[in-house]
Amino acid sequence: MDMSCEDKQTEEEEEMGDSPAEEEEEEIKKDESQEINGLSKNQLRKLKKRERWLLVKKEKRKHERLKKKKRKAEAVEKGLDVGPSRKALKQNSMKQSKCQMKVVIDCSFDSYMSEKDVMKLVKQLQSCYSLNRRAENPLQLYICGCSGKTQERLDNIGDCSRWDVNFSPEKYSELFDKSSLIYLSSESDNVLDDLQEDKVYVIGGLVDHNHYKGLCHRLAVDADISHAQLPISQYLEMKSRKVLTVNHVFEILLQYTKTKDWSKSLFQVIPGRKGVKCLTNESSRDETEADANMKADCDKTDKTPDSESTKDEEPTQMKS
Repeated sequence: MDMSCEDKQTEEEEEMGDSPAEEEEEEIKKDESQEINGLSKNQLRKLKKRERWLLVKKEKRKHERLKKKKRKAEAVEKGLDVGPSRKALKQNSMKQSKCQMKVVIDCSFDSYMSEKDVMKLVKQLQSCYSLNRRAENPLQLYICGCSGKTQERLDNIGDCSRWDVNFSPEKYSELFDKSSLIYLSSESDNVLDDLQEDKVYVIGGLVDHNHYKGLCHRLAVDADISHAQLPISQYLEMKSRKVLTVNHVFEILLQYTKTKDWSKSLFQVIPGRKGVKCLTNESSRDETEADANMKADCDKTDKTPDSESTKDEEPTQMKS
């Protein structure tokens, strides 16, 4: 009787499939398999979420490309200069550039900055490279004196070794003749009236939130190096201080080599949040920015997350 019951029970289990114990064992094996692959349930959930995000991102980028194409067509119709094509930009290099003016970013201030400030500086360096890379005639860009946290952060980018930039661990003063150097500083009494290709313009790579106000200027004076400030007051009225980020100063110099017009170069680059008013032109910033943004959208190349625009970065004391 007992044997008959056991046989009947076995037959029922075979018909029903795996027993609860076997199902539990399968679940355990599945979990173990996930752990062996290095993925917990939470990690798998995040992975699936990222996969969904990538699909959405792909569609968004497709939509953005269509919008960009439309804006470019509108710009051409308005007679705006949309700049060189993306294919042409890939052929650009400092070596082939018609512009041989040298700009140095002095990155010897590692010990003055926190980890957070170093991250901001590196983003600004990325922006400078991106701007120069997209220029029809790039400036001769040098990044000098990197060490410690700054160098480590740059190394973490991965592809910076392939940048079309002159990297040097040496100080800029060891690379160039002192008589050719001009350190850009808002503290200087001298004002730039033009840019010369036989000069080397130095931008201080320091993000310090005014903790070391005037440091770059003092170092230039102590080293008997010429210094000057951008002619901001001569062309613009600003409600805030004239301290700009590294990438803003670099972009102003780059724009001036194209336009030979300080008013246009300054007005186009300096953020509107600084309450800028052009002293030589009564046209509104909104109108000027609309044309500039349309042009920028036309020749703008895709950026990686690490090279996002730093237009709204906190000011750096690179001009002090």
